Amino acid sequence: MAGYLFRRFVTSLVVVLGISMVAFAMLHLISSSPGRAVLGLHASPKAVAAFNKANGYDDPIVIQYWHYLLQLLHGNLGYSYKLNQPVTSVLGENVLRSLYLSGVSLVLAILIAIPLGIYQAVRRNHLGDYIVTSGAFTLYSMPSFFLGLLLIQAFALSLKIFPPEASQSVSVIGVIEDPRAMFLPILNLVAIQVAGYSQYMRSSALDGLGQDYIRLARAKGLSQKAVLTGHLLRNSILPMITLIGLSVPALLAGNLLIETLFNYPGLGLMFYNALQNEDYPILLSYTLIAGVLTVAGNFIADVAITIADPRVRLS
Repeated sequence: MAGYLFRRFVTSLVVVLGISMVAFAMLHLISSSPGRAVLGLHASPKAVAAFNKANGYDDPIVIQYWHYLLQLLHGNLGYSYKLNQPVTSVLGENVLRSLYLSGVSLVLAILIAIPLGIYQAVRRNHLGDYIVTSGAFTLYSMPSFFLGLLLIQAFALSLKIFPPEASQSVSVIGVIEDPRAMFLPILNLVAIQVAGYSQYMRSSALDGLGQDYIRLARAKGLSQKAVLTGHLLRNSILPMITLIGLSVPALLAGNLLIETLFNYPGLGLMFYNALQNEDYPILLSYTLIAGVLTVAGNFIADVAITIADPRVRLS
């Protein structure tokens, strides 16, 4: 087990190093010089030259990348000259709100999708399975922003039950204390995720129902509940761990479209505003963090599967 995890950890480090190279290269490919990209098209050539010299962009590319890595290791993600503050400060102002939105949505989606997927597998080719599968495919194929527009039209503009805008509180406590304002964005994210997770769980559970251990459990006279919870769920949920692990980036990166649509002050809206303002340090840092979190989520999923499935330890 230790050897397997060590190999996966080394592989993850190599991938993270590759992501840092891509983020570093993007800054140099955006414009003729990093100073021009950061300061903007209206900056004078003298200001651009001074910026490049002050930040070491006149050094050989290998030296520049080495300094870039050292800055990352010290938690320095650059400086937003459009907002006149460090990128880490900008991220810190928005990260907890995105964590709340995406975290709550992910937990609710998992709690709904797993039993729903098992129900579909057990009731395969029955009316309930057809209804849930049709609804899931409809939601899964629907753009998240379009579903959000439908929710706003139905519940905010027509029925006037919930506000069309998410909470604008600057603190997470304020967001938590305003559940009505957060209902529609959370519902939007939950519906999209349940649509995908439930079908994935249905497929995994269908494979499990055809295995010998299920037939053996039923031959022993175990109840349907014992077979489903004690045997089918335990084995069918293993592939879901990987899928959930890959959802880790959403916990911090948030959902760009949902946050923008509901004007929710999180990382997604921050990225959208940075894109509008051509704030490249924020854009590249956001991209770098999303890539690193994807690798981290995959590694966490590997660790969880190794603990849950003894067969992986022997491979």
